[in-house]
Amino acid sequence: MPLSKSQTPEHHDIPQDVDGLLRLAAQSMFDVLARSTEGMMVVDRHHRVVWISEGYKRFLPALGFADEHEFVGKRVEDVVPNTQMLQVLETGKPVLVDLLTNKAGTFLVSRLPLRNDAGEVIGALGLVLLDHPETTMQPLITKFARLQQELEDTRRQLAAQRRPKYTIASFIGASPAALEVKRQARRVAQTDSTVLLLGETGTGKELMAHAIHAASRRAHRPLVGVNIAAVPETLLEAEFFGVAPGAYTGADRKGRDGKFKLADGGTLFLDEIGDMPLALQSKLLRVLQEQEVEPLGSNTVLRVDVRVIAATSRDLASMVAAGQFRADLYYRLNVLPIRVPALRERLDDIEALAEALGEDIARRSGMPQKLLSPDAIEWLMQQAWPGNIRELRNTLEQVSLMSDDMQLTAASFQGGSAGPATVAVVARAPQPVAPVVATAQAVAPLPELIEALERDAIARALQATGGNRMAAARLLQISRASLYERLARWPEIERTSEA
Repeated sequence: MPLSKSQTPEHHDIPQDVDGLLRLAAQSMFDVLARSTEGMMVVDRHHRVVWISEGYKRFLPALGFADEHEFVGKRVEDVVPNTQMLQVLETGKPVLVDLLTNKAGTFLVSRLPLRNDAGEVIGALGLVLLDHPETTMQPLITKFARLQQELEDTRRQLAAQRRPKYTIASFIGASPAALEVKRQARRVAQTDSTVLLLGETGTGKELMAHAIHAASRRAHRPLVGVNIAAVPETLLEAEFFGVAPGAYTGADRKGRDGKFKLADGGTLFLDEIGDMPLALQSKLLRVLQEQEVEPLGSNTVLRVDVRVIAATSRDLASMVAAGQFRADLYYRLNVLPIRVPALRERLDDIEALAEALGEDIARRSGMPQKLLSPDAIEWLMQQAWPGNIRELRNTLEQVSLMSDDMQLTAASFQGGSAGPATVAVVARAPQPVAPVVATAQAVAPLPELIEALERDAIARALQATGGNRMAAARLLQISRASLYERLARWPEIERTSEA
């Protein structure tokens, strides 16, 4: 007897148990995917391909296979270049959307793990969602490529900002004091011990810190600098150790890395270490000893590998005696002390320094480089320079930009007229000699006349100075670089002057 209408289930074909419903849903989804995707593949836990759909078979010729019998049964990494199915098998995590490119083309793919009743991964299902997505999904792919490029550009810019700006060769000077500090820098660069740079303001301590890092095994890692005197005392701890997410009201929800974390694997330069508050000195000491930092608001201790270079223009030993600086921190910093000499202790380097600074001033200002007369060099060497190289640069830049003359004399720096000094220098300039006059009377081409005049003038200057190139350049009122360029072009000049 047939069931009455009230007795007939409305959904008599839908399983009433949960397992049955899940099996039905899985089968239905599989059927839909098989019909709507471009192709499907199943691999087992041993990476072997156990099944491919009809749609997938059309990719086989491009992959180098005549039919599915040559393809099925092989390890997937051997038959599908660049596949990531192994990642799904090893981690058990799906890759819902990805781009796969190989000799068969570019595909939008999805990869899902297959599990048994115990939850173990026994295989993986790969789906080709779109064939040649570069045409159907061009806007999305273009945006993705642009974002990747921007990310790489940002990483390169950050890396460039963290690289050292100077090397040991950048510390200009050949005086005994300059050579000694460069020797010490090369020596300490071979270690990972803490370096303490001592010296007056403006002597080049920051340059030396960059140089030591550049000569060390950490040169490929970041160099991070902190000027302690320039950071408010209330922010110093966060600046050094970082901030945990939501550590205090107004803190970044993502947190922020401190300088120690940013310098991990590289070098941290602590400028003006003498200005560090006593309360923070104990925490810095712990980091130096343990190589561990604890961000503000966090209970997590982070390991760091940082080489510290500290610098100060203050007398730390006197500050320790006065109770203004912790003795234990002083001893921890004073492992490898290097004293950077004051400019008045290496006056022989002033000419080389002035020339290098003049070139940099000209490059930055876009103006021609101003030459220095011999009496200008002498005037510079007679000054006390309490501000050291920083003061020397300031003076050179000020006079170079304010003067219309291409050659700066002592009067230029003294603020007086350049007339008398210029006359005195011109009086020492070499005079044309007979061979040049004879050449001129023969009406030779102008370039030859100029070359003959230059060669003769250089030869005479070298004879007058006993072969001293620097003195000869001053006498000729040209830069050393210009003289060296001409000597490289005419090496016989020096041989003639020596004879």
